[in-house]
Amino acid sequence: MAVPEPSLGAADLARIDSQLAATDRLLEQNYPGDDGSRQPVHTVYVPADRFTPSLTADWGAQALTTAAAHGGLARLGALLGQDAELTAAVASRVEAKLGSEPIEDLRLDFEDGFGDRGDDAEDAAAVAAASAVASAVAAGSAPPFIGIRFKCFEAPTRARGLRTLDLFVSGLAAAGELPDGLVLTLPKVTTVAQVQAMEFAVSRLEELHSLPAGRLRFEVQVETPQLILGPDGTSPVAQLPHAVPGRISGLHYGTYDYSASLQISAEYQSMEHPVADFAKEVMQLAVAGTGIRLSDGSTNIIPVGDNVENAWQLHGRLVRRSLERGYYQGWDLHPAQLPSRFAATYAFYRQGLPAAAARLRNYVDRTEGGVMDEPATARALAAFVLRGVQCGAVGGEEVQALAGVGIPQLTGLAHPRLAHTISK
Repeated sequence: MAVPEPSLGAADLARIDSQLAATDRLLEQNYPGDDGSRQPVHTVYVPADRFTPSLTADWGAQALTTAAAHGGLARLGALLGQDAELTAAVASRVEAKLGSEPIEDLRLDFEDGFGDRGDDAEDAAAVAAASAVASAVAAGSAPPFIGIRFKCFEAPTRARGLRTLDLFVSGLAAAGELPDGLVLTLPKVTTVAQVQAMEFAVSRLEELHSLPAGRLRFEVQVETPQLILGPDGTSPVAQLPHAVPGRISGLHYGTYDYSASLQISAEYQSMEHPVADFAKEVMQLAVAGTGIRLSDGSTNIIPVGDNVENAWQLHGRLVRRSLERGYYQGWDLHPAQLPSRFAATYAFYRQGLPAAAARLRNYVDRTEGGVMDEPATARALAAFVLRGVQCGAVGGEEVQALAGVGIPQLTGLAHPRLAHTISK
């Protein structure tokens, strides 16, 4: 049967293209999607002056010692509700992880974890931190992602925060190439203007140190209700990706500052309080499609003394809860939290792997099954499996056997915009 000519002509299509040109630019520039790079499963915070090139290995050793003193990683698996088969698969991987890469992302803290020690002490600590980080990177002992959190841009601490940022970045630049995984964290943000000021500061540092434009990206900590709901009734956090396109690498939720700002009593401040869930849902909506990553906060219940097993159970449950809600990163504050972080994370990916891989294989092979997955769901399935591989929970050979795809094809499925650069 002959196909009739369309009623809409070239002039009509040209007019529609013209009407949507701004939309096309917005989607292309402001919503590029995830770039496919690795996202760490956690961020560890330590006071800046406590960092040494051996800190990562020291934390791993302390984590393994704590686990051994409390029945081993198999006991931890049982505490987290894992069956014997899952426990065995997870425990071996967690043990290897704690021995080889116990910290994925490390933040040397010049804010709450450092306090006000006077300008001379903080100047010296900032210079020393840059030197120590450069030494650790050169020696291969630094975690894949590392950087600092400096003081916020509110008036009383603004100059101090900028000075520490300047001294640290300048010290790294003087030492040579900046670390690939360099991360800078701006805390207690309340307005878009503070983020724009941060963008100006890092742009100037790039100019002064002959760095490529856009090299210095930064995280924004969401710790104040003013960033979720502004005085005009809009959500400033939703404006951030578009106020400084390409500069923000992540939004990190601040559990305790945010809860305290809403007058939640200390006993009930938690990552799972309803006010926390609301803020984090707004954050998810604000950065969807922008490529900006999300991180949950921390629990201050630490596995020490007589409270190790109870704290592990709580931490493991909270880690799992965050993962199920699309928050693939969180904060850890103590070496003894590392076993429960990785045990809960690895179990999440390993438990979900068989079903995700089967659905992915059916999608790739165009095999009919009980679930008819659309391209968007296939992307989510591939991204889930890829995250499991990147953090060490799942092996590439397992993915090949179960899903029938190698890592390059898996990456292309998870991030279609990158597919043209990936050899299948």
